[in-house]
Amino acid sequence: MTIRVLLVDDQPLLRTGFRLILEAEPDITVVGQAGDGKDATEQTRALLPDVVLMDIRMPGVDGIEATRRIVREAAPSAHVPKVLVLTTFDLDEYIVEALRAGASGFLLKDVPPDELVQAIRVVAAGEAIVAPSVTRRLLDRFAARLPSAYEQAAPARLDRLTERELEVLRLIAKGMSNAEIAAKLVVSETTVKTHVGNVLTKLGLRDRVQAVVLAYETGLITPGALS
Repeated sequence: MTIRVLLVDDQPLLRTGFRLILEAEPDITVVGQAGDGKDATEQTRALLPDVVLMDIRMPGVDGIEATRRIVREAAPSAHVPKVLVLTTFDLDEYIVEALRAGASGFLLKDVPPDELVQAIRVVAAGEAIVAPSVTRRLLDRFAARLPSAYEQAAPARLDRLTERELEVLRLIAKGMSNAEIAAKLVVSETTVKTHVGNVLTKLGLRDRVQAVVLAYETGLITPGALS
């Protein structure tokens, strides 16, 4: 199965570089390119890509709003494009908003080619791509700015989870992979996948990225709590 990718960045040179990397792979094809969020939304609607590689800082409609529109428009449809956000860590203070808007994960713009390709495949398969160390640093850095929309609803939402599911959620929020969680809890990866699926379903979350943000918002994990 070929993964269809839409490249979105206001810098043509970067789009060209990403296209050359991705089209060298036998299972990936670039179906289009866009230089701003408005064009990205329109091309997503027309081309139905599997993955949208989305820059955040663009003129006009930025990557956050474009992500929000793409996810909202795709929701009733059987085909739901996955949005993979590109960010410059030292400059970009909008990554949390992008995740809340519906992005399935994020990468740094200087990501090595092999990691970019793997991330595209992971996201296309329905997983969320979360670089654990970057996730922790970003959420620790911006946790004070996170909205408190879940504060009153948090206890009721988390009460839906079993003790083991709550433990799994904590470990997800610390950036641990399924394999790492399995090793820590001394269970199989299949068991962990089941627990993760239960957590997402019970809390009404789309993916692990939303689970990480929710854990911070509810106070289940606090900035700096990595151990």
